[in-house]
Amino acid sequence: MIQEVLISIMNSCGYLGVCLLIAVENIFPPIPSEVILTFGGFMTTYTALTVPGVVIFSTIGSLIGALVLYRVGMALNPERLGNVMESKLFRRLGFEKNDVEKTLASFERHGKKMILFGRCIPIVRSLVSVPAGMADMNLVVFLIYTTIGSTVWNILLVSLGAALGASWETVLIYTERYSGIVRILLLIGAGILLYRFIKKNITKTN
Repeated sequence: MIQEVLISIMNSCGYLGVCLLIAVENIFPPIPSEVILTFGGFMTTYTALTVPGVVIFSTIGSLIGALVLYRVGMALNPERLGNVMESKLFRRLGFEKNDVEKTLASFERHGKKMILFGRCIPIVRSLVSVPAGMADMNLVVFLIYTTIGSTVWNILLVSLGAALGASWETVLIYTERYSGIVRILLLIGAGILLYRFIKKNITKTN
């Protein structure tokens, strides 16, 4: 159903549809960029749309969505998060204020790489903009690395869609597997973090 709606919008609005949908996809990760980009590539085989055009407008959409989440991250500044961490609920769960500081310090050291490579990873490609805003990463630097990472991802999928033509949906089989692996890794990571927090909380209690 979602796929049909996305395709309908793109068929009706062309480049603007691609730009709008990618912007929304960046803010709401469940919307599949793989469908938008590969179908956009397919559209270049039977409409006036071109591969460079689809890549450019999809990258503009990526930047719009990334800026929205960057702004959300700025609103969630370290001081506010620190206050949340100091609440009774989070302290009982084992969270501490300095956990925020450590996380942001790590992002400041490796933030550029995280932005660059994160833009090519489903789910992460959207969420990575939030810590960038929280860490108050230089906006120009953020935009440069977001543009590079997004452009690489967009070129790859749009080109595949154009090359496969009517068989563009074949790409989705592999991207879904890729997304599935990412989800599993994220769940494992979340489980490890939860285990560490619980273990730390038990140690403090004893």
